[in-house]
Amino acid sequence: MKKIGILGSTGSIGTQTLEIVRKEKDLQVVSLAAGHNVELMEKQVREFMPAVTAMWSEEAARDLRERIKDLPVKVVSGMDGLLEVSTVPQMEVLVTGIVGMIGIKPTIAAIEAGKDIALANKETLVTAGHIIMPLAAAKGIHILPVDSEHSAIFQSMHGENRARVSRILLTASGGPFRGKKKEELANMTVEDALKHPNWSMGRKVTIDSASLCNKGLEVMEARWLFDVDLEQIQVVVHPQSILHSAVEYVDGAIMGQMGVPDMKLPIQYALFYPDRRPMDTGRVELCKLGQLTFEEPDAETFRGLALAYQAAERGGSLPTVFNAANERAVALFLQKKIRFLQIPELIEASMEAHSVVDCPTVEQILSAEAETYEYIKLKYE
Repeated sequence: MKKIGILGSTGSIGTQTLEIVRKEKDLQVVSLAAGHNVELMEKQVREFMPAVTAMWSEEAARDLRERIKDLPVKVVSGMDGLLEVSTVPQMEVLVTGIVGMIGIKPTIAAIEAGKDIALANKETLVTAGHIIMPLAAAKGIHILPVDSEHSAIFQSMHGENRARVSRILLTASGGPFRGKKKEELANMTVEDALKHPNWSMGRKVTIDSASLCNKGLEVMEARWLFDVDLEQIQVVVHPQSILHSAVEYVDGAIMGQMGVPDMKLPIQYALFYPDRRPMDTGRVELCKLGQLTFEEPDAETFRGLALAYQAAERGGSLPTVFNAANERAVALFLQKKIRFLQIPELIEASMEAHSVVDCPTVEQILSAEAETYEYIKLKYE
């Protein structure tokens, strides 16, 4: 029986992880954490009976305690609660499905406690990869990527000599606005941006996909996960989302992973690595597909991708600023306070206003985030 914890259990990754737990009887949930969705958390607690569960606010935690007072389940809150959920002694794997830099400290705590990480919280590596990856190596911990693209790269490197990697081919669907130019994007609404053609994801990630900022974050994440130079990571737009990413080796061979666009595949692979389990999702029928197409991303129209490369190249605290500015810009866009094309404008202004700190500590990373939020609040809100 493999015992797991989940950060972000009421979100997209969390709920899909629990679908796998329902199917695979040798998985046991021992801890859960969520933001504010008390109603869904109550249902999850009653079904899976974790030892401890956390809500972000104490108000939500009080509500949950009252709802499940008939159960022997501990309810905690805040960052201390996340840290407790992430370090439950009997837990073996922590699924970090939480969104945002809030995942940094719990991930570090879990690694220090000897837990493997099924990583869906890309912000952790984007902002603190220089801390996370050496710590995981020192502790002998597996960082198992859950993003479909990074899982595909991970699978394509399995059993291979990573020193022989020539390029990582990081695929992107192109999102709902693929092929459009700036003048067409000027009046795109929130509803337009949320119509992803292939994937079912949370609102924030879906907007990131529309702007290609998500792909920029994935470039930064891949750099740390697979210990490659930025120049070795090529973004390739693949509208069908069948090839989830690939790796080119020095002899010219390309190894890739294909499958239907379903997040449960990389989640399950991370939970049972290196084993594979049957899945009842659809299968790729190549003859019915007819063709798979690939194209270069339009980094001039979708400037978030170019800005991400700039942030990654400079390094230090600048990726944190990119991530924090994007988070706040997406929130403002979802609130219909800014236009779609203002997302990269806001990111670029925040990056230009920032004094970069090299090799930042966790405290300096969080300080850079707070400073970026304050800058945006004063300038845009």
